[in-house]
Amino acid sequence: MKNLVIIPTYNEKENIRDIIAAVVSLRPDFHVLIVDDNSPDGTADIVKELQKNHPEQLHLLQRAGKLGLGTAYIEGFKYALTNGYEFIFEMDADFSHNPNDLLALHDACANQGFDMAIGSRYVTGVNVVNWPMGRVLMSFFASAYVRFITGMPIQDTTAGFKCYRRKVLEAIDLDAIRFIGYAFQIEMKFLTWKHGFAIKEVPIIFTDRSKGQSKMSKGIFKEAVIGVIQMKVNSLFRHFPGKA
Repeated sequence: MKNLVIIPTYNEKENIRDIIAAVVSLRPDFHVLIVDDNSPDGTADIVKELQKNHPEQLHLLQRAGKLGLGTAYIEGFKYALTNGYEFIFEMDADFSHNPNDLLALHDACANQGFDMAIGSRYVTGVNVVNWPMGRVLMSFFASAYVRFITGMPIQDTTAGFKCYRRKVLEAIDLDAIRFIGYAFQIEMKFLTWKHGFAIKEVPIIFTDRSKGQSKMSKGIFKEAVIGVIQMKVNSLFRHFPGKA
């Protein structure tokens, strides 16, 4: 199997059945890996129940507690590499990312020759639904700030809906990733770009969750603002070997 969609979860019982059903119904086939941070609402128990119906397609990693988005994805990436997946996807559990857009991300990497495909909210304007204006502005200008500091030619630098070819994850030292919050998304794009891989932004419409609670916090935002400067400075003292 070539495609693995990694979905980190914490208290997503309202969404987990529907998001898994939506992804496993797509063609070409996508496998799903749920990385659950010991959700007290029983999210992992629902996944185990669903595994009976999808024993080959649905996988579960259970962790001891809430350890951060970045570390969840790192564990998912290692699982994907160990188990031979070629195209590895990041996606939220709450339907803010439309599962049907996985097909466009897959096409960009599998058929158009790109190494990373980003589901972009800003490459064709501002494509966000149900966000308050303050959050839209914060997100839009955060991306502009990241572009200014890093020089990355990416419109949606904080996007969390992505596809990687496995060679990208093989080239990046996953154990050296610094960030554990949403700044993890910035760091992964930055490293992919610095290694010389080909990146495409695929336009999507981002819809805010209708069920469950957002995991955004002031601490996450602070990590991104301060961390981006540190990341850029540190990169000046590193050698990047170029595209693998």
